[in-house]
Amino acid sequence: MPLEKFAAQLGLSELQLALGAVGVLFLIWVVIYNLRNASAKSKAIEEPVEPSSNASNNEPIDPPAVFTNTLNQQPASQTIDPRIDCVIALRFNQAISGVEILEALKSWADLPIAWMVDGLHATGINEGVWEGLEANHMYLEIQLAVQLASRRGPIGVLELSDFCSRVQTLAETLDAQIDMPAVNAMLDSAKELDALAAQSDILLGMNIVFDQQTWSWPHIESTLNQRGYRLVPEGYSFEYAVDGKPVFRTGTFDRQAPIGQITFLLEVPAVAQHLRPFELMLNEAADVAQALQGRLVDDNGVHLTENSVFVIRQQLDSLYAQLDKAGIPAGSSTALRLFS
Repeated sequence: MPLEKFAAQLGLSELQLALGAVGVLFLIWVVIYNLRNASAKSKAIEEPVEPSSNASNNEPIDPPAVFTNTLNQQPASQTIDPRIDCVIALRFNQAISGVEILEALKSWADLPIAWMVDGLHATGINEGVWEGLEANHMYLEIQLAVQLASRRGPIGVLELSDFCSRVQTLAETLDAQIDMPAVNAMLDSAKELDALAAQSDILLGMNIVFDQQTWSWPHIESTLNQRGYRLVPEGYSFEYAVDGKPVFRTGTFDRQAPIGQITFLLEVPAVAQHLRPFELMLNEAADVAQALQGRLVDDNGVHLTENSVFVIRQQLDSLYAQLDKAGIPAGSSTALRLFS
C-alpha cells in the first residue's frame, strides 16, 4: 500500500508517520543497546580481563578546543537547564576519569550547534556534585545537552539527529548506559519552547522627537554622559545600567548627521522585573525629553498618555507572569540563553 494512503487511513500526514516510525525504531534501539550493555558488563564481572596497557596513563590532556560553535558561544559558567535543553544522561558501571571522557569528546569540536556537558563527581569532598568536566576528576555519570530553541527558532531535525547519533557513539565508546528522551518528545518540546519565546520576545520602544530643532552628536553625547549613560563598544548607541547590568539602550546614531530623534529600547525578557526596567526607561526618557526640548511618543508617533502607559504596564505584568509560570523569569540566565 502506498505510504500516503496508509498515512491517510491513520489520520496522519506522511511527515507525522515518518517521525513516529523514527521514534519507535529509536526506542527499540535504546532497549537493545542497554540489554546488550548490561550483558557485556555481567560477563566482565564473571570473567576478569587483563587491564589495558593504557590504564596507568594518568597524564592530563587538554579539553576539546571548543564546546560551542562560533554562531552561539556560551559562557563557561552556564549550566545545563532541562527547561530549555535536551538532556541525555550516560551512566557508568564504575567511575571513570575525566581524561577518558574528554579524549572521547575531542571529535565533537566540529558539531555545528552549541552543546554542554556536566559530570557527576564521584570522589572526594565534591562527591555527588555536578560540575564541568575536569581531566583529573572521576565521574559516575555525565549529562550532555543541546539547547532546544533560541531566537533563531527551534532546533532542526537534522541537528538533533546528529547530536543524538554522537551521544550514542559516545555511549558505546565509554561503555555507558544511555538515558535519552524520545526523539518526537524532544522535537515537540523544541516547538513549544519556540512558541513561548515568540510570544514573550518583546522589544519595547519609545521615542523623543524634536519638532523645533535638531541636535549634533557632541550635544547628545554630552547630555547622556552627564546622566550616567555609557557608550556601547561599537560607539553608535548608549546603554543605561544599574549596578553594572544593562537595563535599556538607545537606538543607533549617525554621528555625522543632525539628530532629530532619540529612541529608547527595552529588551523585556532580558531584564529582571524587580529592576522595574519600564519605569526606569520611561522616567529617563521623560527627563531627557525635557532637557532637550523634545516630546515623548510611542513607536507609532503617538503621544504617550497616562492611559497608554497603564496599558503597557498591564501587558508587561502579563508577560512577566507568563515567563515565571514557565520557570524562565525575565533576566535569569535561562532567559538570557533562550532569547539569545
